[in-house]
Amino acid sequence: MATYVVGDIQGCYDPLQRLLDKVAFDATTDQLWCPGDLVHRGGQSLETLRLLEGLGDSFRMTLGNHDLFLLKEHWKFPEGGSPNQEMDIILRAHDRQMLMDWLIRQPLAYWAPDHQVLMVHAGVVPQWTLDQTLSCAAEVERALQSDKSGKFFSKMNKNLVRRWRDDRKGWKRRRLISNILTRLRFCDANGKILSSASGPPGSQPASYKPWFKHKNRLTRDVRIVFGHWAALGLRIRKRTVCLDSGCVWGGRLSALRLEDQQLFQVPGKFHKHRFF
Repeated sequence: MATYVVGDIQGCYDPLQRLLDKVAFDATTDQLWCPGDLVHRGGQSLETLRLLEGLGDSFRMTLGNHDLFLLKEHWKFPEGGSPNQEMDIILRAHDRQMLMDWLIRQPLAYWAPDHQVLMVHAGVVPQWTLDQTLSCAAEVERALQSDKSGKFFSKMNKNLVRRWRDDRKGWKRRRLISNILTRLRFCDANGKILSSASGPPGSQPASYKPWFKHKNRLTRDVRIVFGHWAALGLRIRKRTVCLDSGCVWGGRLSALRLEDQQLFQVPGKFHKHRFF
């Protein structure tokens, strides 16, 4: 049995198939994990969702910002009609509802005690412990899976709150949690996120650091696997592993086998858009 963690797929179905073939993935014995962004921009998002949903219990993921975007489009366009063509293909598929029901049940943070690994899409602010990360993620998961999920989606782009405080309440709190877990790259020592920056380390204002560089981070002794940051690229360290090697931008699709830390890669696809 082997556990492979694959970076941001973003609808790159063909590279994903090549990667699974390369590692001789066996869904009856192996596990495939992904820290999110299954869809968007790769051109084959529907095929990707069908493949991964079909793996059943052999697949584990956390929701990324593009996955949340798809869920919002599903809520906003119940009959289809999303202006995003790749999303609309999913919304007009015969198995749309089954795929969306599956996707919305996925967590925003996943802790694997056997491997002692925390998986999130983007990162965590310095003030969060492992337990608080999982607790905050569960708050948003409950909202997404409730009959009030539409209220969450309606406020996804309206929250200007950027600094974490434990006493924040309501939808601003839940939206900030989702921003941290699915969009974080840089923050200051007090947990104020720099939401507009997507460049590599060194491109940020001096008062901010990559989230994993803060010495006071309460998860510094936790191994965290994440994606989301194509400009950071592949980064494998003892406690932090970024597997977003820019597949959709012409880079590679990467997978790390947790049992022996062996890296596997296949070529991605060319894409002319900028990092997101």
